Amino acid sequence: MDPFSAEGELLNIHNAFLQGQYDKVVGFDIKPFSESNQIAARVLQLRARISLGEYEEVLAELEGEEGTEMAAVKAFARFNTDDLEAAIDDIEDLAKVAPENPTVQVIGGIMLQRMGKTEEALALLSQHQGNLEAVSIIIQIRLAQNRTDLAVKEVNAAKKWAQDSLAINIAEAWVGLRVGGDKYQQSYYVFEELAQAPSTSSTKSLVGQAVSELHLGRLPEAEVALQQALEKDKHDVAALANKVVLTALTGGDTAADLSALEAVDSTHPMVTDTEEKLELFEKAAAKYAGKAAA
Repeated sequence: MDPFSAEGELLNIHNAFLQGQYDKVVGFDIKPFSESNQIAARVLQLRARISLGEYEEVLAELEGEEGTEMAAVKAFARFNTDDLEAAIDDIEDLAKVAPENPTVQVIGGIMLQRMGKTEEALALLSQHQGNLEAVSIIIQIRLAQNRTDLAVKEVNAAKKWAQDSLAINIAEAWVGLRVGGDKYQQSYYVFEELAQAPSTSSTKSLVGQAVSELHLGRLPEAEVALQQALEKDKHDVAALANKVVLTALTGGDTAADLSALEAVDSTHPMVTDTEEKLELFEKAAAKYAGKAAA
């Protein structure tokens, strides 16, 4: 039986991870799980801790441990420290010797894509055998490439064998926000259901709801959802970035919102793109400064 299926014992912890409920994932008691699922459950807990910023703690816990899955997790934790280059070397080595391993596929796909090695990431992820998280990462990459057609194709193919999967439902909602039209409302329903139910609400689902509201032109509702997200985590990068968008759409001054985003992630595309455009504007303005004074 598939441990991630509706009857599988990993379903609840995996769904909590997909929903961004990382504290809940960490708090799961995985001791009752069967021996065959212990490693997968622990990987989810370690990844949740990495998402919560516990990079050094995870590395300390895994020191001396062996095994492909733990090696991949260690690389992921190191990827968020000053050992980034070494972490990439480690995951690329793992991708060569264990490309069929689901943990290597997912963590490797994420790390390689973040380093701009898109083709390597896709080559690794495409070797999955029914790994829904690998499929969802492929879909994210296709959307980042502005290949909505390929993202739609991936969703439709996955739905044939994973119709009721939360991972695919969320991925389809992402795609819907890119396709537009009546898909905006459909995506909203997915995120709103997750965001407003106490058992599934998370910063991630609230941001998804807010983005859907923005596309639907419901700015006050988007503001409420973003505020709820930031109350859960004032440092959430996605929430801060979309706060900038909301402020711009309502005609406000985005300076404070951009500063808040930059304080958390100085390399965020919205921050770097804004800085680049300001520099270009200042250079253009400087060419005409003398003429304007004359």
